[in-house]
Amino acid sequence: MEALEIARWQFGITTVYHFIFVPLTIGLAPLVAIMQTVWHVTGNENWLRLTKFFGKLMLINFAIGVVTGIVQEFQFGMNWSEYSRFVGDVFGAPLAVEGLAAFFIESTFLGLWIFGWDRLPKRIHLLTIWLVALGVNMSAYFILAANSFMQHPVGATFNPETGRAEMTDFGAILTNNTLLWAFPHTITAAFLTAGTFVAGIAAWWLVRTARKGDEATARNLWRPAVGLGLITILVSGVGVSLTGDGQAKLMFEQQPMKMAAAEALCEGEEGAAFSILTIGDLTDSCEGVRHVLKIPGGTSFLAAGNFTAYLPGITELQAEYEEKFGEGVDYSPNLAVTYWSFRLMIGLGIGSAALALGALWYLRRGRITDSIWFKRIALAALPTPFIAISFGWIFTEMGRQPWVVAPNPTGVDMVRMLVADGVSTAVPAWQVVVSLVSFTLVYTALGIVWFMLMKRYTRVGAPEVHPEEPAEPGAEEKPLSFAY
Repeated sequence: MEALEIARWQFGITTVYHFIFVPLTIGLAPLVAIMQTVWHVTGNENWLRLTKFFGKLMLINFAIGVVTGIVQEFQFGMNWSEYSRFVGDVFGAPLAVEGLAAFFIESTFLGLWIFGWDRLPKRIHLLTIWLVALGVNMSAYFILAANSFMQHPVGATFNPETGRAEMTDFGAILTNNTLLWAFPHTITAAFLTAGTFVAGIAAWWLVRTARKGDEATARNLWRPAVGLGLITILVSGVGVSLTGDGQAKLMFEQQPMKMAAAEALCEGEEGAAFSILTIGDLTDSCEGVRHVLKIPGGTSFLAAGNFTAYLPGITELQAEYEEKFGEGVDYSPNLAVTYWSFRLMIGLGIGSAALALGALWYLRRGRITDSIWFKRIALAALPTPFIAISFGWIFTEMGRQPWVVAPNPTGVDMVRMLVADGVSTAVPAWQVVVSLVSFTLVYTALGIVWFMLMKRYTRVGAPEVHPEEPAEPGAEEKPLSFAY
């Protein structure tokens, strides 16, 4: 394999791996802040126990997420140095703000939250976790601003003398309409992930304590946590659907090839159906592709809000792109990856839905349940939003191929780049292979550590708490075990 192909595999593996941890941190930080706020307002120590329990799991996830995210920055300057040279003036600005402002806020106040339980005034300590929640969401905004530029470049011009894209309007980059849809979709998906995580673990503990005969703990500690997760699932589920619909309509305008590939729509048609199952050769071409199960007019409505709207197909768009950008390039993404990642992204939402329905049924009218089936639903639902959101990211990035910076159909002439042009010309294939193998081994080890730590501290359960008093000067420090 050539360096380009290996570099793509490496960036794909490290990005998807890193993104497993990101949505849980984004969604769980505000939920932990809500738990601590409820404790602060009501004085109910069960909410303090939940705060410390889920806060510890958040910290483990945050630590692994930070470690794996650093690798992304290095790859831009090494494997993808030509890309960085071309768009570094634009791409680097939001990432710099993310590092200097947003990440600084979340990391600083996370430290204060960890070590300030018995040192800071109660209200100030509560404020620190809310600032952490603000910081992680700010980080998401600026990172998505950089990614949205790759999807739809704005606020920049091409300098023919230097052969680089140069930023002209930072405000336009931060108000990119692609970003304004991508951010709420990503955040609501993160809340769906965190809500499923909280509800799933709390439901597992609720059944476990109920089966041991400890109904008081099941009712007073774990049932409210299931309720918080359930509300989060329901609200964020609606948000994911609405923002996803908005993104699809915008995608039809900005990246029609991605929409066509998502549906394996080879030839343009009016009233294009939404394909539930397609058979045929999706690997190399549209040859022999046939939609077996479909919803009439579904894709047209998804793309244009009209069941009879005309959608161009892959063949038509390929000819159009060849006329605009030159021949000799296949401008369609991998159909199999794009088609199935889009469906898995949507279909795996069934896990969160099943958990929500299970909670509504088994806990209706104030009930407590020891049903083993509710416990099984909770465990089965836990990984589904993580996998769904990963496939969503795969669809977003793979659907843009072969562009690393997709052309803006309404302007910003020449600010575009093919993936093949973005790879470094100075890094040979064998070096990329070495780093790919090294990262894969290290990430596998980190994944095992993450899973074992999450499993261990989940099984430990919510800690007992006692009224906290300020530490005496010179008092012996408590041993640190993931924060407290």
